[in-house]
Amino acid sequence: MKIVALVSLTTILVVASFATLGFASDPSPLQDFCVAVNDAKSAVFVNGKVCKDPNMVVAEDFFLSGLNKLGNTSNPLGSRVTPVNVNQLPGLNTLGISAVRIDYALNGLNPPHTHPRATEILVVLEGTLYVGFVTSNPANPALKNKLFTKYLYPGDVFVFPEGLIHFQFNAGKTNAVAFAGLSSQNPGVITIANAVFGSDPSINPAVLTKAFQVEKNVIDYLQAQFWWNID
Repeated sequence: MKIVALVSLTTILVVASFATLGFASDPSPLQDFCVAVNDAKSAVFVNGKVCKDPNMVVAEDFFLSGLNKLGNTSNPLGSRVTPVNVNQLPGLNTLGISAVRIDYALNGLNPPHTHPRATEILVVLEGTLYVGFVTSNPANPALKNKLFTKYLYPGDVFVFPEGLIHFQFNAGKTNAVAFAGLSSQNPGVITIANAVFGSDPSINPAVLTKAFQVEKNVIDYLQAQFWWNID
């Protein structure tokens, strides 16, 4: 009986330890960084927001209008992203969800970008979109990053996994409109070309010439361009 009891106790402790590990991770960050300070009086807000007094909350805190309005696509990319995250809709704070409306002119592009904190699910309302995402670096160095693409039409849905580079291109003969939901109140966005060639200050050309295996004049040209933010 003592042996059985000992085995049962050991099993319970092992299971409990795994359960503890499963819930021991930190919550996902909702901002790029938060540098630690030892000054308790510093006005530092983790994840950028503080909660409103519940007694002061009103219905308007959970309401936003305007997503029925056409976005201005008169820019070099021919697209406009209208976000609805915690910065536009305070009631989203701590709820882990947000949305966007995306308008595309003819040949409009939502350029290759990533959301470091969210998976995105896209629904096409109007037009035809060519969309895709690229996988992270494969474990086998002999293999290449895999591209998944699809042509989407009104009513079609496509998912872009969290953190992976993805894009949408208007491949139709009319303007296009899509809505997307994202699994973060503040998903963040890193537009690849902007981040690499339009950072401030600029990345040392020696780094980029080696990374892209091109001549310095190519990098100089790219860094001299005006890189348009998608939202």
